[in-house]
Amino acid sequence: MKGRLIVLAAPSGAGKTTIAKALLARRSDLEFSVSATTRAPRGAEQDGKDYYFVSATEFSRRVAAGDFVEWAEYAGNRYGTLKSEVERIRKNGRQVLLEIEVQGAEQIRAKYPPPLSLAIFLLPPSGRELVKRLQGRGTERREVLRKRLEQACDELQKAEAFDYAVVNDDLETAVAEVSEAIDSTRQQPSREQVSRRVDRILDELRGILNDFE
Repeated sequence: MKGRLIVLAAPSGAGKTTIAKALLARRSDLEFSVSATTRAPRGAEQDGKDYYFVSATEFSRRVAAGDFVEWAEYAGNRYGTLKSEVERIRKNGRQVLLEIEVQGAEQIRAKYPPPLSLAIFLLPPSGRELVKRLQGRGTERREVLRKRLEQACDELQKAEAFDYAVVNDDLETAVAEVSEAIDSTRQQPSREQVSRRVDRILDELRGILNDFE
C-alpha cells in the first residue's frame, strides 16, 4: 500500500525543520521528501539532503515540465515538491514527510485529499517568540524580516483549515503531539480554541509590524 503524505506547514521561524528532523530520528515509517528551492544554502545545508538548490531558470523549466506536485514563492524565492520524490517514497510503503510552505500545503491537499494526506499546522507560542527566532538566525535583514512577518500574518489565518494545529513551544512536547496526530484518529482541538490562539498571535505581530513603519 502506498504511504500517506504527512504535511508540516508553518510560518517561517515556527520550527518546522527542527520538528521534521526530530520525527525522522524517531520514526522509521517516515521518509523526508527533499524539496527544490531557488534560495541559497544556509550554514551547513547540503544539496540533495536539505534541499535541491537550483537556479531560477532551472526551477522554471521544471515547473513547465510538470515536475512538481506543488510549488510556491516565499520571500522572493521559490520552493517546490518533486513528483519523483513523493512517488518513490510512497511506492516503498513509507509515509512521505513534507516540510513545506502554507501555499504548497493547500496544493497538496487538493491533489492528495484525506485520507491520502494529513496536514499539520505548527504555531509559534507567541508573535514575539516568532520574531525572536527569526532574528536569532542572523540572516534576516530588516526589510526581509518585515516581509516574513507580513507573510506569517496571512498564513496564520489559514491554520483552521488544517487537520491539526500544534504549538511549538517546548520541542519535546511538540514532537510528541505531531507524532500522536500521525498515529491517532482523535479530533484536533476545537476550531474555536485554535482561532483564539491565532488571534492572539496575530494581534502581537500586527503591533510589532507597526514599529516597522
